[in-house]
Amino acid sequence: MASFNKVMLMGNLTRDPELRFTAKGSAVASFGLAVNRKFKQGDEWVDEVCFVDITVWGKQGENCAEYLSKGRPAFIEGYLKFSTWESDGQKRNKLEVVASTVQFLGSRSDALGGSSIGEAPVPPKEDDVPF
Repeated sequence: MASFNKVMLMGNLTRDPELRFTAKGSAVASFGLAVNRKFKQGDEWVDEVCFVDITVWGKQGENCAEYLSKGRPAFIEGYLKFSTWESDGQKRNKLEVVASTVQFLGSRSDALGGSSIGEAPVPPKEDDVPF
């Protein structure tokens, strides 16, 4: 059976990017993105907000941490990743987007925006993940 895993999102950062490094020195940044959907329900317009966790690897992650901040708009292309783990005897899981492309949106007056960053490197193997 064929499958396809591609995500494109445009929204605003919900928090400043957090930059970490793996034991092997790979950079990884994470931040939240708020994506709004507006639709009409009866006679009223309703805003629905979806909060998505984004992970960006390598130099692109470093650039996100340097130039993006809470509230800034960004366009993200990537894929969905589902993770499961156990913490304090409880099973936990998380669905996130691993970005392959992050494009900064807005004007230069929006804290040095208006640039884009190219393709991300291939994420490191599972044994190199910092968390």
